Amino acid sequence: MTPEELDIEFKDAVKRINGLEGPFPADFLLRLYAYYKKASDDYGRPSSSKPIINAFKTNALFQVKNVSQDEAKRIYIDLVNNYFLYRK
Repeated sequence: MTPEELDIEFKDAVKRINGLEGPFPADFLLRLYAYYKKASDDYGRPSSSKPIINAFKTNALFQVKNVSQDEAKRIYIDLVNNYFLYRK
């Protein structure tokens, strides 16, 4: 897959997941958050008003620190595809 194709698939996955309403499992949201931040090269600090949520987000980011930007995009795409495949 070319870098351009990967970017297109990544943006499509972001649109698909952002278009859904309803609750998501917390662990799924944290994984999406971490891989999205890594894939989009966004290293801003978590900005929740609740310190515990910031702690979970920071931990999620720490867990993906050694993942490349392209790999983060691939993992994000896989997470979204699997979610749509197995959701009820």
